Amino acid sequence: MPEDTTQKRRRAPAMSPEDRREAIVAATVPLLFDQGANVTTSQIAKAAGIAEGTVFRAFKDKQELLATCVQSVLAVDAELALLDDARQAATLPERLSWAISAVSGYLDRMWKLMSVLRDSGYHPDHQKQKGPPVEMQRISEGVARLFEPDAADLRVDAELAARLLLGLVFTNRMQGDGFGDSAADTDQLVELFLHGVLRGDR
Repeated sequence: MPEDTTQKRRRAPAMSPEDRREAIVAATVPLLFDQGANVTTSQIAKAAGIAEGTVFRAFKDKQELLATCVQSVLAVDAELALLDDARQAATLPERLSWAISAVSGYLDRMWKLMSVLRDSGYHPDHQKQKGPPVEMQRISEGVARLFEPDAADLRVDAELAARLLLGLVFTNRMQGDGFGDSAADTDQLVELFLHGVLRGDR
């Protein structure tokens, strides 16, 4: 009997459900920034290199996938890591420069996503909560730690200093008439925050 030379293809190891979900989210996020909620599950499947039915095995529906993608984009783990790295800087102005860069990048990413989703008619169903979002609270705590080595020289406590700095950064990153064209750069923000807008001694 002739030997069967047919080669059976070896299947790649199956992804765990969590890994599959993460891969689909990673493929979907760039599409969200481009098309907002108008992106189709067919386009998502093509970008992820999977069958469309696989999307619905990983997520119960498109809404759940979109909500998971929004959570992924709004996560602040990368920014918190940058703030931890900033603690190595020798001076407060240097540490604050790192902080402003990290926070500005986060705000730009958040606003860009929210804008494209809003324009495409998507309105996240956020649970009602009191106070600022958890993500911004975590960032504020990370920024506050940057003030601690200079606590003795502060006129306010580190937590308040962090909130005031974030308020300044937030306002500076706002887009709209009169804001985008006159936004201060990082060094200007640090100088203004630490020393005010008046020339010389008060």
